Amino acid sequence: MGFLLSKSMEQSFQKQQEFMLLNTRLQLERQLLMQNQMLERQMAMQVAWSREFLKYFGSFFGLATLGLTIGAVRKRKAALLAPVVPLSFVLAYQVDAAYGSLMHRMREEAESIMVSESERLALPQGMPTFESIEKSRRAKAHLTSLLER
Repeated sequence: MGFLLSKSMEQSFQKQQEFMLLNTRLQLERQLLMQNQMLERQMAMQVAWSREFLKYFGSFFGLATLGLTIGAVRKRKAALLAPVVPLSFVLAYQVDAAYGSLMHRMREEAESIMVSESERLALPQGMPTFESIEKSRRAKAHLTSLLER
């Protein structure tokens, strides 16, 4: 009788472990999906910001170029067109960021760095551990309690 009860409990325990493992895996998958969606949203906001900035900078560039060109023609000084050169580089960068392939090239470069230059990505003092986080938390808690006195 005790043997049957023990075997039944062991099977129940094993099923519970499998359920917990499945549940943990599902939770991890959800966390990864959530982090990925948050990253995608941040990147979309960055592209949207670039496009909005481009509208304002493009207007500024157009007016500045027009004004400098008119000034250069009236005063017969080609040197007045000099600021147009660096401004055109900024405009080209903004157009590339907003509508071009800048993000794709940056992603490819990042992947290349991760593969061939992974030592550059190492964190100072290595990956945080549970112990290092707890040590920091306890130190801050200790400081808080000292300040409250």
